[in-house]
Amino acid sequence: MDRDSDFLFLFLTSHGSPDGLAITAGRRAETLRPSILAEMLDQTGVQHKVVIISACYSGVFIPRLANSDTLVITAADADHASFGCEDKAQWTYFGDAFFNIALRQSETIKDAFLLARTLVSKREKREGFDPSHPQMAAGENVEPLLVARP
Repeated sequence: MDRDSDFLFLFLTSHGSPDGLAITAGRRAETLRPSILAEMLDQTGVQHKVVIISACYSGVFIPRLANSDTLVITAADADHASFGCEDKAQWTYFGDAFFNIALRQSETIKDAFLLARTLVSKREKREGFDPSHPQMAAGENVEPLLVARP
């Protein structure tokens, strides 16, 4: 990986809490806290990063991760749950809206996020859930590089 010109694209989906993400590896279960993920990403030395987190309370990661070289997209803000993580579901509400619908129709990642946020909001309202408030933050140096190419 060329640390100066390639992108590190990280997608995490799990159960979330105000403390971070639930991570299970074998018998070991822990919470991946925003500070630990920030440290891990810094250690890569990669300049351009995109981090997408589909979990309840995933907005807790924004203050620690988002900067001009790291674009962060979350399925919820720091104070709300997100929806759709049932056992038989292939995607969360946000994952389906963003990856299966919005990215296929949009020329920029910002346009895809805005469409996904609208789709999630409509679905949550239709199903009677409190809004999750998906978030997109920072990435000023990354976002212009993420455009659809023919």
